[in-house]
Amino acid sequence: MRVGGLAGRTEVSPSTFARRFAHLVGEAPLTYLTRWRMTLAADLLVERKGATVADIARTVGYSDPFGFSAAFKRARGTNPGEFRRSAAALSPAADEQPVSASV
Repeated sequence: MRVGGLAGRTEVSPSTFARRFAHLVGEAPLTYLTRWRMTLAADLLVERKGATVADIARTVGYSDPFGFSAAFKRARGTNPGEFRRSAAALSPAADEQPVSASV
């Protein structure tokens, strides 16, 4: 959905909607949406190990995986594949996680 569509639903002009949104949320609507998408994408890249970058891109609303990768790199400083590899390297393997036992 675009700002114009959201503005129409709230019965204000797009510029008024954007100004009020920024005042209430602290950032412009597109900035907020992009940050939210990249946060969700980062979570999905870690959780859905079998999903391709294109799958993640579509899930968070990007039709073009290259556009998604560029946006992700701008937001996170690394591309989605590198992010996924780094996250995997930082998390302990299942067999290395501590096991607690009660006696």
